[in-house]
Amino acid sequence: MQSSLIFWLLIGIILILVYVVEVVPNIGSGMSVKSQLVAAHADIHGGIKTALDNYKMDNNFYPKSLNDLLQRTDEAKNWHGPYLDTLPVDPWGDKYVYEFPGKHNPATYDLLSVGPDGKEGTDDDIGNW
Repeated sequence: MQSSLIFWLLIGIILILVYVVEVVPNIGSGMSVKSQLVAAHADIHGGIKTALDNYKMDNNFYPKSLNDLLQRTDEAKNWHGPYLDTLPVDPWGDKYVYEFPGKHNPATYDLLSVGPDGKEGTDDDIGNW
């Protein structure tokens, strides 16, 4: 009788461990994705946008690439950078996509994160339009 009780206790402990390892992390993952989305929006509409706007204020045009925010080019006569310390990557580890002039914003630029799936042109892209 005592050995069957120990057996069922061990089974119960194993089931609890499986639950903790498999189910609990999935509960928090939705919050993690939400915080990643918020971080990408903050980069696009905050830090990177500010750097691009400062570059334009100094040079009267937006840079050809995000790399121009880090190093002076011959075209940027009034460059007062670097405008960023490093090129940021999105919360999923991908480079932000920058295009000037933009397809969505032809008078300025397009800036986007390819989102969680890592593919440009899908529904999870996060852009400045």
